[in-house]
Amino acid sequence: MNPDFWHERWQRGEIGFHQGEVNPYLIRHWPALAVTGGTVFVPLCGKSLDMVWLREQGHEVLGVELSPLAVQGFFAEHGHTPQHSADERFKRCEANGIRLLCGDFFDLTAADLQHVTAVYDRAALIALPPELRARYVRHLVSLLPAGAQILLVTVDYPQEEMTGPPFAVTVAEVEALYRPYADIERLARLDVLAQNPRFQARGMSSLHENIFALRVKLGV
Repeated sequence: MNPDFWHERWQRGEIGFHQGEVNPYLIRHWPALAVTGGTVFVPLCGKSLDMVWLREQGHEVLGVELSPLAVQGFFAEHGHTPQHSADERFKRCEANGIRLLCGDFFDLTAADLQHVTAVYDRAALIALPPELRARYVRHLVSLLPAGAQILLVTVDYPQEEMTGPPFAVTVAEVEALYRPYADIERLARLDVLAQNPRFQARGMSSLHENIFALRVKLGV
């Protein structure tokens, strides 16, 4: 997907994917990972309130985001004046234990994620078209320390009924993408069509959200 697509969405304020409250699945299922210490990585983080919640649990938070408007908006909306630095890959903003890298996820290296013990992915995998999802997963797991855990939230619906993003990602696809690299546990599957009238208005016949806990295998 062309980066201009996301820059234009943020410039026009078309950010329906941004949630105005902490994701309830994060609150409910994060304890299942039993993460202690280290840094939580949030890919394609936008200006998610979930990062604030993770910081309140005592975690350092590292996010990567393409849009500078999202990064600037996050710190401004929470009253923080971040410290800035930059190199040829990323512009970095950091305040209150939250560090956001503004740039391309695929420019990350293992050194950037060396202290990460867990990943929270609510908006990354489902934001990517099918041709990018395998590349995303391969790159992510190649950077993570062995034993790192991932809390993954996906949506599943008849893809022909709506043009993503968010894209439909089936349970079978999650299995196919991650099974070579991680142990997978599905924590929940929920029918959420009734709670999403904007998707009903687009003629969608079914909508489910799936929550997974994944643990990256040794030797990946």
